[in-house]
Amino acid sequence: MPETIPLVIDTDTAQDDCIALLAGLLDPRAELRAVTMVAGNVGFDHQVRNAFLTLNAAGRLGEVPVHLGCRRPLVRPWEGAEDVHGDGAGGLTMDLTGCDPDPEHAVDALVRLAAENPGELAVVAIGPLTNIASAAAKDPDFVHNVGTLYVMGGSNNGRGNITAAAEFNFYVDPEAAKAVFAAGFEIVVVPWAPLTLDQAVFDQPKLDEIAALGTPLSDFFTRVCAATLEFDRSVGIDGTTHPDSLTTALLLHPDLVTRSARYHVDVETAGELTRGYAAMSWGVHGLEPNATVIEEIDAPAFYAYIKNLLATKTEPARPMA
Repeated sequence: MPETIPLVIDTDTAQDDCIALLAGLLDPRAELRAVTMVAGNVGFDHQVRNAFLTLNAAGRLGEVPVHLGCRRPLVRPWEGAEDVHGDGAGGLTMDLTGCDPDPEHAVDALVRLAAENPGELAVVAIGPLTNIASAAAKDPDFVHNVGTLYVMGGSNNGRGNITAAAEFNFYVDPEAAKAVFAAGFEIVVVPWAPLTLDQAVFDQPKLDEIAALGTPLSDFFTRVCAATLEFDRSVGIDGTTHPDSLTTALLLHPDLVTRSARYHVDVETAGELTRGYAAMSWGVHGLEPNATVIEEIDAPAFYAYIKNLLATKTEPARPMA
């Protein structure tokens, strides 16, 4: 495995997306080339602001370009999750003077970065897959130029989180998700259920341990996760959920994976009750596998990884309040 991994994080920055960005910014194994923004969790401009807040919290403001991507799904109106995430950053603000996105569109940036070093770039897609599908449509070589695509989305024959059937990222842009799984990428899927719900929830004792670290990053974590924690508890989840940071961590540290399997993954676009449902076939339906689906992780090691990350002493360039 290479010493460092060149990667792009494609994100709809809110709550755990922020923690995923911290992993990309601070893990020594990560060589974060760009952050690309896609319409998803909260209003697009809020997502962009949250990305700059996270760069600042990591002490890396101005070091990694932020590219603006698709502001709506391929064919549908955008639907957000402000009821879950609030503004996505716990009301944190800072002076954004000079925090200007890169003028290159996110889709163009993805195509360019993949073409510059074919087969080497990893893409971590932790929002709807609109940018990824658009890049594949724009440049047929993009699929093969991307070394590996890690996708947070869907549920492995489990429950959804925005509807009974669908996980949010696939629900928001099911046409994009369907296109991505048909395109020929080397895909690793980190699903919402059962994986995240069983193994990537931080309960109150863990949250107390993180808060006790007393670093700028632990304070940032507590603040940006607060609204989602309140929502999660209201629906019976006893803690904060971390599918996005898990996805980034598994790319950087595959030893955290304890069980995975090859599946054929397809996404429902036409069902009245099942829009965005990820049909994950486990090999008995005569379908060719097109993705590796993570089934189990070393949950204590993942928590330790995030806790150690948040213990990092950083020096934000601008005050946040």
